[in-house]
Amino acid sequence: MIGYVTLGTNDIEAAAPLYDAIAAEMGFGRMMDFGSFIAWGNWEVPGVALTKPFDGNAASVGNGTMVALQAKDRDQVDRIHAIALSHGGSDEGAPGPRGEPDDKGETFYAAYFRDCDGNKLNAFCMVRD
Repeated sequence: MIGYVTLGTNDIEAAAPLYDAIAAEMGFGRMMDFGSFIAWGNWEVPGVALTKPFDGNAASVGNGTMVALQAKDRDQVDRIHAIALSHGGSDEGAPGPRGEPDDKGETFYAAYFRDCDGNKLNAFCMVRD
């Protein structure tokens, strides 16, 4: 149902390298780039976009808002978290299991981080131990 998610940025040139690196790790690149608006992904799966707010006001984060990036496995969750931190992101929760296994015996494995504008993201996958 979701085509893409757009996050606000106050400095697209400073913010874009984090998303370029995460997209590359996940096998994607930029699918749209208009200078003031960049989207990563493809039209087959939901993507993530950054833009300076169209109303001209400063970008701000939504309290309780988060974008979840589905990783292929635990190692990719770990790499995405490390990539985010190495590109100016801040840690909001180290990689690790969260909660109890579901009825299939799978556990939610996630890492949380914020980009340089304070937008909260996570990388996650379901793992079977």
